[in-house]
Amino acid sequence: MNAAASSQTTTDVLVVGWGLAGLVAASEALEAGRHVTILDQEPRTNIGGQAHWSFGGLLFIDSPEQRRMGIRDSLDLARHDWFDTAGFDRDDDAWPKRWAEAYLQFAHQEKRAWLREKGVGFFPVVGWAERGGYTATGPGNSVPRFHITWGTGPGLVEPFLRAVESAEAAGRLSILPRHRVTRLEVADGVVVGAAGDVLAPSGAARGIATTREVVGEFRIEAGAVIVSSGGIGGNHDLVRAAWPDRLGTPPSSMLTGVPAYVDGSMHQVCADAGARLINGDRMWHYVEGIRNWDPVWPQHGIRILPGPSSVWLDATGARLPVPLFPGFDTLGTLEHLRRTGHDHSWFVLSQRIVEKEFTLSGSEQNPDLTGKDVSLLVKSRLGKGAAGPVQAFLDHGEDFIVRDDLDALIEAMRALPGGDVLDGARVRREVEARDREIDNDFTKDAQIAMLRSARAYRGDRLVRTTPPHRLLDAASGPLIAVKLHVLTRKSLGGIETDLDGRALGVDGTPIRGLYAAGEAAGFGGGGMHGYRALEGTFVGGCLFSGRTAGRVAAASV
Repeated sequence: MNAAASSQTTTDVLVVGWGLAGLVAASEALEAGRHVTILDQEPRTNIGGQAHWSFGGLLFIDSPEQRRMGIRDSLDLARHDWFDTAGFDRDDDAWPKRWAEAYLQFAHQEKRAWLREKGVGFFPVVGWAERGGYTATGPGNSVPRFHITWGTGPGLVEPFLRAVESAEAAGRLSILPRHRVTRLEVADGVVVGAAGDVLAPSGAARGIATTREVVGEFRIEAGAVIVSSGGIGGNHDLVRAAWPDRLGTPPSSMLTGVPAYVDGSMHQVCADAGARLINGDRMWHYVEGIRNWDPVWPQHGIRILPGPSSVWLDATGARLPVPLFPGFDTLGTLEHLRRTGHDHSWFVLSQRIVEKEFTLSGSEQNPDLTGKDVSLLVKSRLGKGAAGPVQAFLDHGEDFIVRDDLDALIEAMRALPGGDVLDGARVRREVEARDREIDNDFTKDAQIAMLRSARAYRGDRLVRTTPPHRLLDAASGPLIAVKLHVLTRKSLGGIETDLDGRALGVDGTPIRGLYAAGEAAGFGGGGMHGYRALEGTFVGGCLFSGRTAGRVAAASV
């Protein structure tokens, strides 16, 4: 180690992790007049963290966008949906439940106005994610609540990054890239700073995995430390170690939906300082993952945000049971598929479906929304043909198969790795039986009934759901099969915090000087989503918990 590379400094508020929660916390502390230092183990190209890559989906309750779309929502309805979905059932859920209540109030009242004041806008069509499909007391959103940020993830990050960079230029904030915290400094039970390794400089582009070569060390004294370092989704070993029995066996092969630096390393650092970690077995992974044909990080996967029309088959060709249709129940589908004994499943669909119903998650996969390009938006969402990023996967993606007839499609499906378990006769039976149900206005097929119900909502009819049609009708275009994989994404548990964002010790009392926000804190309290999420609540949880921790930490100094 190069001793000359060692450094020591002092700050009012130290923020560990420069994702959305960290940037929000820093901006709030700056507004309170505090000097702030932000550090992260990555090069500065990664500032904004996972939120930069996100679709920027936000849950609002009874928003102007909802009302314009004819959606009747209320705080009471959203509360029922949240708690029915979360399934809180542990003593450890005491603070997460309080965070859930507080977040619902935030999403109903202040969140949208607060963001609008910062210049953040929203796409006018509200999406309907996690539709549920069970009874009224089951999981899922009773109404559409998924609001897309105009500018997607980068648009959501931008006002907070702008505030941070402005303060940096004014000398009120320091940004320290390539600083990896290995311990929190504790004196008389109070967290008084952090120490760790200075890593070798890197010019790597955003998301590219970087070296962990150590070239020095650092120590920073702080009046308050906010940990906003994210979850474990980039570390498959930790994901498998935390995988719960209720979700079946962990996949032997997974794709990664977050950069490699989302490694969970700060969880243990906080635990070593006395913080209590809870709900580590609660996690949120997708089953509509596809291999990125143009990857950025190792095992880079992209999630399909599907409309409700594709036929979903398991690896053997059996259709998934009711109500496990595309977009209805993420974890219910994950649990079912993990019990099949196979790591993949299939969508079978038509060209008409892919053109209207396939959206890919991520800012880089949505140049129209991310770039705030209205002409491209109209062309890609309302014009003919698949959107450009979707067409790129059709042309280059190894998980996509396009054929003119079903026999050729099945043969190509069987030719892919793992395809030998596919029962071609079963696939044909499922597709033909589904097509028979399209021919009249009555049906015993619950998915087709759901399709017709979805098109009663103006937003789905406009941009998300194609008219029901027979897949084998030549007029619907060629047939398409998509091989789907489990895609790691979010940790729903983490550092237990009270409603002020203060990290709690094993005895339930706050650890003075230590705060946690974002995914590191289970988005609030150590797991405000419980077992399942309603979508649009991850970046929203980062906003809310980061704002809370930043304000309280600043007031404590």
